Amino acid sequence: MDMTPYQTRPSLRAIALLATAIALPLAAFAADHKAPPVKPASQYAAFDVHPNEHVTVAADPCDEPKNCSFFRLEYVQHGFIPVRVVITNDGDTALSLDDARLQFISVNNDKIPAATDDEINRRLFSTRQAMGTKLPIIPLTIHHPPVDKKITEDENDFGFNGTVVNAHSTLGGYLFYDIRGLDDPALKGAQLYVKEIHTLDGKQQLFAFTIPFDTWLKANPNSPSNQSRK
Repeated sequence: MDMTPYQTRPSLRAIALLATAIALPLAAFAADHKAPPVKPASQYAAFDVHPNEHVTVAADPCDEPKNCSFFRLEYVQHGFIPVRVVITNDGDTALSLDDARLQFISVNNDKIPAATDDEINRRLFSTRQAMGTKLPIIPLTIHHPPVDKKITEDENDFGFNGTVVNAHSTLGGYLFYDIRGLDDPALKGAQLYVKEIHTLDGKQQLFAFTIPFDTWLKANPNSPSNQSRK
């Protein structure tokens, strides 16, 4: 039998209000972390279309943090350029991206593959943070939350959700390229080079796609990459 005095028991209404108070911030957090819906590739500023193959590939970079604030981590501020790659298949045969290579090629012909989770993690979080922080005097070690979780969550929410582009459909996702060592601005004169896309049955390999970022820069004159450096 419950011996708790009646007046100290939380009412159902109080419990419901508490649950609502907890749920609202969580819902707001989830709502804030949504990228714009994927459009057909030809509706982006920079794309390459292969009419005979009925395939279009677009590249939509983000060089301004406020324009991709849905990410959980500050990739742009740490020398990465997030690029949304969008592939539209207007043909009758499904495509496979299992062997696809998507390279950022700089104006100086540096060929940069998309960064791995480990590479992003090493850049964003120092060894000291990963190992924890020891407080002076008090012999305790505070372990920081696992950073891979945020990277993985961003990948799950904003990356490619598969490697098959079905017939008459569009697939898109963000990739991250390490441009810290490149001339600034890295987008000028650079391009995204996409190769080794083939049909799902393996019978045909598509010609390579080249998407110049200068086309995107021309359509976005106020982007940081277009501003003069002193």
